[in-house]
Amino acid sequence: MSSVNLMAREVAAKIVFYGPGLSGKTTTLRKIYETVRPAHRGEMMSIATEGDRTLFFDFLPVKVERVGDCSVRLALYTVPGQVFYNATRKLVLQGADGVVFVADSQPEAMDANRESLANLEENLFEHGIRIDRFPLVMQWNKRDLEGVLPVDELRRELNPRGVPEFETAAANGRGVLDTLKAITRLVIKDLRTKRIVPPPRPATPAGGQQPAGLEAQLTQHLQNRQQPNPGQQQPPPAQPPGLAFGGGPAQTPVPRVAPVTMVPQPRPEVAQVTAPPAGPKLLGAASALASGDMFDHARAAEAAFMSGDYATCVTACTDAIRRALSFAGEGSLAQQAYLLRVDGADLLRFQGMATQQHIRVDDAAFALYVLMQVFVRLNAVGLPNAE
Repeated sequence: MSSVNLMAREVAAKIVFYGPGLSGKTTTLRKIYETVRPAHRGEMMSIATEGDRTLFFDFLPVKVERVGDCSVRLALYTVPGQVFYNATRKLVLQGADGVVFVADSQPEAMDANRESLANLEENLFEHGIRIDRFPLVMQWNKRDLEGVLPVDELRRELNPRGVPEFETAAANGRGVLDTLKAITRLVIKDLRTKRIVPPPRPATPAGGQQPAGLEAQLTQHLQNRQQPNPGQQQPPPAQPPGLAFGGGPAQTPVPRVAPVTMVPQPRPEVAQVTAPPAGPKLLGAASALASGDMFDHARAAEAAFMSGDYATCVTACTDAIRRALSFAGEGSLAQQAYLLRVDGADLLRFQGMATQQHIRVDDAAFALYVLMQVFVRLNAVGLPNAE
């Protein structure tokens, strides 16, 4: 069920509290509701019978702390514990990102605990999920009562896999929030593995500061990529200031209007600039940032820009951006862009511009800018991984 809201920068995850009837699932959610600050919780909905048994499910949306650059909103559900509501349990379990199994610690409830755990495993399997590869936390509830089973016995019977476990007394709230924090950590870790939640930012090197802004990162990458090796001849002086994306042989500069007394540069020196025998090959801004897999695509876009074929440049950038975003994993273009922290407004503007019939020079330049932005984000998270 986990989903990413690109505009709100929010990840929604679903956690289900599972267990036998009267084990304390609804009481657990009520205690969470009472504990969480009103600004971080939604309304709690519950449907119960006269015997205070949950007939369908309880639902409580809770907003937890930010993870990286996005906030996480948890949707907490409970299922009916009675065996004759299995269809409802299966429906509520659909799309879950994690499960808390609430076990009743009383000796007379052990058979119901076993039956409910087996039912959980069966229903997850019908949804195509193996329980040993799914975020799961065990909650040993009712530890405030007398005569409860030892935790070692509960662990032996219900937790042979050794998943995280917590002793709780839902009636007074003891251990309830610890259980919620544990399952939340497991769910976030699982979402990171699936690349639904962005990975943490790389640590800032000691003694240095993280470059601020796209322009600073561009400058840093260009310096790293274009720095000549020791012993190599320095490249000839750059052409007059201007926007240059090309990486092929330099064209003869167009003569500027100048006084008659100006002495023109000798022709042989111009020939030296166009074909340096051993100097490093100059890179455009996009190709300097591109990985090996994306280098040819970046050079094609730059070459089209330099030749004045702006429509081809935008088309090449469109193909290159789609290929580059695919390194973020499966999902829609918007989800991939969000995971890489590419500016959503820029991407929307670029997508709208790519459908125009008449492409201008500023449109092509903006397309190259978005392509460079994607390359910078890929570099920041270390994608694509080196083979």
